[in-house]
Amino acid sequence: MGGFFGAISKRDCVLDIFFGVDYHSHLGTRRGGMAVYDAANDRFHRQIHNIENTPFRTKFEADLADFHGCSGIGCISDTDPQPLLVRSHLGLYAISTVGIINNADALVETYFSDHGHQFMAQSNGKVNASELTAALINQKDSLVEGIRHAQEVIDGSATILLLTRDGIIAARDKLGRLPVLVGKNEDGHCVSFESFAYQKLGYQTCYELGPQEIVHITPESVESLSPAGDKMRICAFLWTYYGYPNSNYEGVNVEVMRYRNGEIMARDEVAQGRLPKVDYVAGVPDSGLPHAIGFANRSGKSFARPFVKYTPTWPRSFMPANQDVRNQVAKMKQIPVPELIEGKKLLFVDDSIVRGTQLRETVDFLYESGAEEVHMRSACPPIMYGCKYLNFSRSNSDMELLARKTIQELEGDEGQQHLDEYADASTERGQCLLSTICKEMGFDSLGYQSLDGLLEAIGIDRDKICTYCWTGKE
Repeated sequence: MGGFFGAISKRDCVLDIFFGVDYHSHLGTRRGGMAVYDAANDRFHRQIHNIENTPFRTKFEADLADFHGCSGIGCISDTDPQPLLVRSHLGLYAISTVGIINNADALVETYFSDHGHQFMAQSNGKVNASELTAALINQKDSLVEGIRHAQEVIDGSATILLLTRDGIIAARDKLGRLPVLVGKNEDGHCVSFESFAYQKLGYQTCYELGPQEIVHITPESVESLSPAGDKMRICAFLWTYYGYPNSNYEGVNVEVMRYRNGEIMARDEVAQGRLPKVDYVAGVPDSGLPHAIGFANRSGKSFARPFVKYTPTWPRSFMPANQDVRNQVAKMKQIPVPELIEGKKLLFVDDSIVRGTQLRETVDFLYESGAEEVHMRSACPPIMYGCKYLNFSRSNSDMELLARKTIQELEGDEGQQHLDEYADASTERGQCLLSTICKEMGFDSLGYQSLDGLLEAIGIDRDKICTYCWTGKE
């Protein structure tokens, strides 16, 4: 996915930008970047680093002495190197984007196929999404018109930050799939994906952009340049998985939602008589833990941590580029607590089950450590579709998803016509999906949170929430 942070102040704000970006490191593992405008010398200073094996903070500490300025933006990117510096008829600016452009090739062909345009290709041959977004913006006579144009023609989503000599322009993506919040302190303003990132720096929330809204931010003001749209589809996975526990989106705290989600799962299992007899309820670290706490509290079962992750050296198991190394790191990180595993019946709650690869390894690890039973619960419904808006699922095909792959094995192409039934545990097909996955993965039982339960836990108007990865409906 990716995250972003920007600040503009009456004082030098480089450290705010540095720490604000660093606090978005949970959202991406490939590239980190900063761009700062030094008004005293009328120059932009930019740096981008590969953060696949070294955290953002470590990579950029040595660069801080060279950064000076009262405005700047930065990003954590899971895709392209950014921010980029762009010079055009609209002036010199830095740009950073978060999202995905599904129709990039078509946009290049439609708008830039003449001999006067070229793009720097990446190693995979694709165009940098921020570069393409900037090119779309530069087609118009103003930055605001250009951003509106980009929002309109991009299939996918694009949240945009621009750093100009005059301030920061922030634009939330057309359907508000990601949040954009503005904080304020006595010296200026900041703009951020995660609210906790600026609260820790002494800013207080003063504004939250609506879908498609564009604002201009200076030390003194936040001015709306283009109004918010009426339609919103904010990503539900912000609460179930991506979001940091301290953050709030649309007024709903992530950690509180996860407790409530686990409580609803347990409530429904008890009502349906499906709750197994277990010694402990546990969460798959780390984002599964609060869901499990809610489940344990409501079910009356004791909460425990039968294994912990060793994170000082490898904070994210998928950071290494090599898949074999990633798999080995995932195994090395799982440190058992034998006293809480041997001879015990355990119920684990995970934030989601996507491809199931690491989950199968976790279950094997628990049985090897002496568990008597392992029951698994997913804090969201079966994932049926890869995300085409925010790159939540990195699967190249929907058939890599555990639920879809299992359905194909059960019924072939015919099964793909009955995905709604398979997602519903009360149907014959739904029960068949659960039992098949249990057998394949080694669970003693499996349960998924229902879509209604998940939406109840989030608690905002369900028509404003994107559920595409479960329903396939936009």
